[in-house]
Amino acid sequence: MPLDPQVEVMRAAREAEQVPQLYTQSLAEARAADLASVRAGGGEVEAVHHVEELSTDSGVPLRIYRPDLAGPLPTLVYFFGGGWTLGSIETADGISRKLANAVPCQVIAVGYRLAPENPFPAAVHDCHDAVRWIAANPERVQADPARLVVGGDSAGGNLAAAVTLLARENGPALSGQLLVYPNTLYGSDTASMRSDDDPYLFNKTSVNWYWEHYLTDPADGQNPLASPLLASSHADLPPALVITAEYDPLRDEGEYYAEKLHAAGVPTTLSRYDGMVHGFFAMSGILDGGKKAMAEASTWLSRTFTAG
Repeated sequence: MPLDPQVEVMRAAREAEQVPQLYTQSLAEARAADLASVRAGGGEVEAVHHVEELSTDSGVPLRIYRPDLAGPLPTLVYFFGGGWTLGSIETADGISRKLANAVPCQVIAVGYRLAPENPFPAAVHDCHDAVRWIAANPERVQADPARLVVGGDSAGGNLAAAVTLLARENGPALSGQLLVYPNTLYGSDTASMRSDDDPYLFNKTSVNWYWEHYLTDPADGQNPLASPLLASSHADLPPALVITAEYDPLRDEGEYYAEKLHAAGVPTTLSRYDGMVHGFFAMSGILDGGKKAMAEASTWLSRTFTAG
């Protein structure tokens, strides 16, 4: 189908205003512009019963979003998007608040280190360390370690998938993984990667720019912690919801990853949003597709926590 009408309006506005692509800006400019864009698309900031900042023993920043529920609480550990290069806990603030209220569950956003200052695998290890710390300190954060899910969008989805691979070998036990248009393969040459080159939307040049910042050596892209699609086995990983967008260069590799999980016996739901573009999950304030995806994620999380 063509671009969703609401997406078309957004794209036309970007073209009319000649909004520069993030990859044409300095890192400082791109980081500021990315955060401003996410805040503009997220809509009204939802109040949450309790918000708290703390850090793990190794110094990884965390922000807890806790609904008005008695603990121990089912907990989603969320990794923000931004190509491992942009983003922060603030980038995930709107998503975290909405999921905490809608599920309801506790959401803990992780402030992992960014590239190129801290290239691969720093972000992966920060995220895994955060999940292990949460599981080892459930009283400190009022978490139920038997109901622990990881999730993220874009690079955050990549990190969530990588964390499940590490957790399979080194713990902790996870109840699920929420992967929203995740990167899963460095150097992918899929149909969606080749076709999505719109200069006013996230495109294949955007993808390459992020990878160039994340990897110091292109050979690192063959590591399954960078490219989860390349893992030798996807068996015994936690149940997954994989959300993709029709007009997204990452669409095919996300869907291939869902197929890999399913083939390995992992309970997997794949949901493609027609007419949508990369980033739509964070745009629930202006895109109905984003609202629907947020509702689907909330329902899936609720079921997953109940099963856990």
